[in-house]
Amino acid sequence: MRILVACEESQAVTKELRKLRHDAYSNDIVECSGGHPEWHIQKGTLEILNDGWDMIIAFPPCTYLSNAGACRLYPTKGNIDEERYKKGLKGKEFFMAILNADCPKIAVENPVSSLAFEMPKCTQEIQPYHFGHPFSKKTRLWLKGLPELKYTNVVEKEGTFLPSSTSKNAYTGLNDKKTRDPKEASKTFLGIAKAMANQWGGYEEIAKDMYYKYKELCPVKYSFMWGQCSNEYKEAWIAEARIFCLLT
Repeated sequence: MRILVACEESQAVTKELRKLRHDAYSNDIVECSGGHPEWHIQKGTLEILNDGWDMIIAFPPCTYLSNAGACRLYPTKGNIDEERYKKGLKGKEFFMAILNADCPKIAVENPVSSLAFEMPKCTQEIQPYHFGHPFSKKTRLWLKGLPELKYTNVVEKEGTFLPSSTSKNAYTGLNDKKTRDPKEASKTFLGIAKAMANQWGGYEEIAKDMYYKYKELCPVKYSFMWGQCSNEYKEAWIAEARIFCLLT
């Protein structure tokens, strides 16, 4: 599949998708730090959003939308910072453009947002400790044409990845100043990146994509048809998908 991983300079998800032989590209307005500039499209996301992608996974900026910035959005009780609010609305506009893109499979990730921006209801909430990392950092997913992520390795939580700057744990262990740097804090945990790639771009998803193309049917409109197939029939398509990945 041709997959756009928007607003991702780290290439964490892109590299996992590439391991599965997908034609995946990271995208950001800055250079990538993942070591594969040949897989990176350095330009504005909206310029390439509707270029016929089979799947879009996006991590739009949350600086002005996140509930973590509520103290800046409301510098004094009951009084909103109008300039910051306008920037938040711009962030929501960008978020919604991605969520409403012309693509059959879309996943948009963001943290809990301020109620002031009236974001649409998310599909799912996940934590790093659901995927092998012993920290809490609540993340929301908005999904279209994709299943909810299944937990892969639930571990005991040892602390908060990004505690409040006033917290006694603010700069201890991994929760140090480097971690609190916006660029570092926004990087996707490897366990979550692997889950996204394997569950949304794994052999069964490739098999489903091949099945619908063979049938010349819209996978969104006729999503129920794959579920009605027998296990033996599905396994045959999955076997075809494995062969396809090996040959491409």
